[in-house]
Amino acid sequence: MVSDRLKELWQRFKHSGDLKARELLISNYSYLVKITAGRVAGGVPASLDREDIISAGTIGLIRAVDQFDFSREVKFETYAIALIRGAVLELLRGEDWAPRSIRDKVRQLERAYADTELRLGRPGSDDEVAAVLGVGVDAFHKMLAEVALASVLSLDETLFSGDGESTVRVVDTVEDAHASADTNRQVERRERNETLGQAIDRLPEREKHVLSLYYYQGMTFKEIGRILKVSESRVFQLHQQATMRLRGYLSVDRELFQV
Repeated sequence: MVSDRLKELWQRFKHSGDLKARELLISNYSYLVKITAGRVAGGVPASLDREDIISAGTIGLIRAVDQFDFSREVKFETYAIALIRGAVLELLRGEDWAPRSIRDKVRQLERAYADTELRLGRPGSDDEVAAVLGVGVDAFHKMLAEVALASVLSLDETLFSGDGESTVRVVDTVEDAHASADTNRQVERRERNETLGQAIDRLPEREKHVLSLYYYQGMTFKEIGRILKVSESRVFQLHQQATMRLRGYLSVDRELFQV
């Protein structure tokens, strides 16, 4: 729930153009940038440091504050995190953050997950996916670790970008009580949400739980680990596995997530 103080700041900025109120809003929500930066700072290219990511994320936050329609029934945090992630993704793409070798491993993993599920009629376990790859479980886990950054951002890319060059405004996938009368856009948004929901429903329960806590509750991997009573690295691994599966599930409908 938005506090009375924040409501007042939004009204002062949006109705009166009060730049001091704008500055206070940016400061109040700056923690969103730190959370997002913390999620990706572990595997950034050598040419980047945490401050580069925070700077990019701050640009996304400022854009969110300036563009947000306070009259809409959408949480600002949901809107802002989408734009912050988008700004960070743009920075990382510009830095060629995922070498070809890493992207090749991502594709190998996606195919292995898809082939295992097609053969078994259910999501494959670590042992089963590793067998399809022709490696041991330890080597399989090492592959997941090697594609860590690509995996962290892979779901974001699927949802937040189209051809790899542009960023989708994810808020368009959020239900809005004051939606446009544009029927085609409404149908497309509904179909996109249904497709994503069906893909998430196919995930193993634990991976589904991790995504829910990470994307919808805004928790860190460490916080999720406390809830699931597993290590932070294990939560990270579950997230990687979930995003690999989802990329495969969504690949046949990828045009829905393009702009």
